[in-house]
Amino acid sequence: MTDADTLTTARAALEQWVEPFIGRSLGELGALRELRLDGAVLVAAVVLPVPVGGYRDLLEDALTAALGAAGVKLPLRLALTSHISARAVQPPLKPLPNIRNIIAVASGKGGVGKSTVAVNLALAWAAAGARVGLLDADIYGPSQPLMLGLSGQRPPSPDGKRIEPLQAHGIKAMSMGFLIDPDQPMIWRGPMITQALNTLLNDTDWGELDYLVVDLPPGTGDIQLSMAQKVPVAGAIIVTTPQDVALADARRGLRMFNNEKVSVPVLGIVENMALHVCSKCGHQEAVFGSGGGERLALECGVPLLGQLPLDARIGAEAEAGRPTLVAAPDSVRGRAFSELARQVAGVLALRPKERASVFPQVVVEGRA
Repeated sequence: MTDADTLTTARAALEQWVEPFIGRSLGELGALRELRLDGAVLVAAVVLPVPVGGYRDLLEDALTAALGAAGVKLPLRLALTSHISARAVQPPLKPLPNIRNIIAVASGKGGVGKSTVAVNLALAWAAAGARVGLLDADIYGPSQPLMLGLSGQRPPSPDGKRIEPLQAHGIKAMSMGFLIDPDQPMIWRGPMITQALNTLLNDTDWGELDYLVVDLPPGTGDIQLSMAQKVPVAGAIIVTTPQDVALADARRGLRMFNNEKVSVPVLGIVENMALHVCSKCGHQEAVFGSGGGERLALECGVPLLGQLPLDARIGAEAEAGRPTLVAAPDSVRGRAFSELARQVAGVLALRPKERASVFPQVVVEGRA
């Protein structure tokens, strides 16, 4: 086989390989940017529309296997990079200039672990190399200051107008919990809540972000409606547990986002506390029932993004200010969050790009 034949065969094999988290081939994604021979080594440059930190070795092994199946036995040297684009948001809004994608994490009811999912999702993306922010939009019960180990800290405002977000574990964070006393009750009506959300989002110097994860309060009230109508959201995920009472509330939340007056794309369902594994004997038990998240996803025509374990250590780690993706990233529970983050990024990457980012700006200058 000549070098040209080798490259032709190798290119076909690589472009046919389907990336498991995005569900599209490298050819469909236009991800194979360069393929060449360096002596007896095949060199491939791949650019994916998702965070790729920690993914190179796994991808290199998978592509080497695909090449071998096609008869190309040369060793592969992979150069893997990421390019995360802004995705379309609900009309008539447009993405914020410095934040490519806002992801809302919502639930129909409290107590399903939504905030824990939100913080670990943000941390997983940051660990994979993305620029990430976390906005705690639960005005009545902000929990992210505790989960990030930032309780009692106050964000600076050098000019008295703009707020600098606090940083922890590689992400930027903003929360009403940073601005008020922890024991102060939030006795606010709808308009005040909406104004607070706008302040936290728009008066914070986020810098350049690939993802801003917004931890919404549970339910379908003023904050959710304001978020859906005034904030450019690239996608929402719904967190539920398997039992029927949680699923009923999750269904209402999902339908709110899908309402024609809202039109926020729902990326999928996350089933939290899906299976308990005994830390002593390894016995597995579906404490809250099984299959609920999958049934809801099928009913509503959205993906089941992940099933997360019921593990007391997840809650303990969050309460200690070191969430699972910081405290135990390589544990079974940590890998579950990392895989969820890859699934969410993959589904988001299939959404249409924001048109302003697709077409170059055209400037017409008159002549004197």
